[in-house]
Amino acid sequence: MSSKLASLNDWVASVAQLTQPDAIHWCDGSDAENARLVELMLANGDLLKLNGQTHPDCYLHRSSPTDVARVEHLTFVCTSQPADAGPNNNWMAPDEAHGEMDALYKGCMRGRTMYVIPYCMGPIDSPLSRCGVEITDSPYVVANMRIMTRMGAPALARIERDGSFVRGLHSIGELDPDRRFIMHFPEELMIQSYGSGYGGNALLGKKCHALRIASYQARTEGWLAEHMLIVGIENPQGETHYVAAAFPSACGKTNLAMLIPPEGYRRDGWKVWTVGDDICWMHPGADGRLYAINPEAGYFGVAPGTSEKTNPNAMAMLNRDAIFTNVGVTADGQPWWEGMTSGTPAQDWQGRPYDKAVGPAAHPNARFTVSAKQCPSYTDKAEDAQGVPISAIVFGGRRASLVPLVFEARDWTHGVLVGAAMASETTAAATGAVGVVRRDSMAMKPFAGYNFGDYFAHWLSFDKPGAKLPKIFQVNWFRKDAKGKFMWPGFGDNMRVLEWMLKRVTGQAGAVETPVGNLPEPGDLNTEGLGLDPAVLQELLSIDRAGWKEEMAHIGEYLDGFGERTPAALKAERAKIAAQLA
Repeated sequence: MSSKLASLNDWVASVAQLTQPDAIHWCDGSDAENARLVELMLANGDLLKLNGQTHPDCYLHRSSPTDVARVEHLTFVCTSQPADAGPNNNWMAPDEAHGEMDALYKGCMRGRTMYVIPYCMGPIDSPLSRCGVEITDSPYVVANMRIMTRMGAPALARIERDGSFVRGLHSIGELDPDRRFIMHFPEELMIQSYGSGYGGNALLGKKCHALRIASYQARTEGWLAEHMLIVGIENPQGETHYVAAAFPSACGKTNLAMLIPPEGYRRDGWKVWTVGDDICWMHPGADGRLYAINPEAGYFGVAPGTSEKTNPNAMAMLNRDAIFTNVGVTADGQPWWEGMTSGTPAQDWQGRPYDKAVGPAAHPNARFTVSAKQCPSYTDKAEDAQGVPISAIVFGGRRASLVPLVFEARDWTHGVLVGAAMASETTAAATGAVGVVRRDSMAMKPFAGYNFGDYFAHWLSFDKPGAKLPKIFQVNWFRKDAKGKFMWPGFGDNMRVLEWMLKRVTGQAGAVETPVGNLPEPGDLNTEGLGLDPAVLQELLSIDRAGWKEEMAHIGEYLDGFGERTPAALKAERAKIAAQLA
């Protein structure tokens, strides 16, 4: 098989010449093809079949113990000018990077099949979608890309119509941590990955294309590619508002995307609809509003901590047609991870007999891959070619102190500063120390494909005459008291905070103005049935001026780190807040 598009055929031929595969397979995305690949992986040990009674068509994959997370120190943005990649990225000159990668790729697919995966990020017929082709020697990647993207024949047809696509080349190589790179060439719309089989490093449609390359495309074309969930909140009157929200890893993003409202809210007729849990592409519409699509077709979610208590919707979709990576297994072949309330692990994620003293049953960054359509809160608006209109944008992080439960930015510029200044305590999704506070602008630090200074300027550029931009909020579900105990219940009860935000959007709720932003009065939040101590709520909605003064100084230093590319408007906004606090 080949394509009607000469540029695609030529590229595939040149990759084959370099990598020397034994065979080339063009993926059509069919059930029959998937069944053949699953059989192949069961035979070679890449997949293990899970309990067919409890988890039909579910499989376990165990990755190399040295290949379990994103590797930010080996991830590069290769632009012709170092300043265009910015201090937020590792930079390498494109010629040097290509030389490095070509040497690694030379003959690397001998004895293997080379898979050509045409895929579409977003609904096949949406003008907001963008396509790519990933070449890989990993059938595990093919199986995951089939779930995560619109992959196969329909995507190839669109690529042939459009005549353009993002090129992604991936090889697992020898899975040697010392021979591992993830290279991005935004100016060439190209990704090259070698030496890793782990999700974000190998499923090139995910962070590599949908964020790093797409953010660069979006800046050129006048839209936004963001690390955000998209959730619809339907009120008892039947009106649905869509919210886009950015959180760094392990801050409850998937839980918020699939939120189940508290019982009282459900009784009153509130509903929550999941459009996406990780990535959001927003384009300005003809009416001045921002319209968003979820470019993904599935979830690649963190398993540990996902439970009937934290995310019943996620649990409900994981009992069929799912791929689990690096989870534990019970004696009767069911997947198991920390946080689950039933079952007992017999083997850990490396296939060893489980021993709590040796380590957890599931790797802290263990994953599940599953179709979005299996989520009980799925909405067919996720397939809407025009996207959904965004009413509010939310930034959040994991902060044990200082940041209140919620506040609203005064205007768009202030909101961009709030997003740019976002900080969170680190988690296990990236390699490195856990629990360190680091700035993670818009939760895009590892994912923006160009200089953060230019990225902030691009965000600011949307505020122009005729624009009807979403309100911007910051939340912090993770405040702790003096004893280290969480002060806010979180999970489904976050609905109470979303309700206030949407009332702000529609002009139905008041707010207290502070130098930091607009906060709800304690009485503005529905806390019925929570049993929350009024003093705790007061503390959650208070501003520590001295602490914020210090925070603003840190934010100033952070913005200065991007040099002359940091927009003057952002520095002026920060200075204004600092002056008000003083």
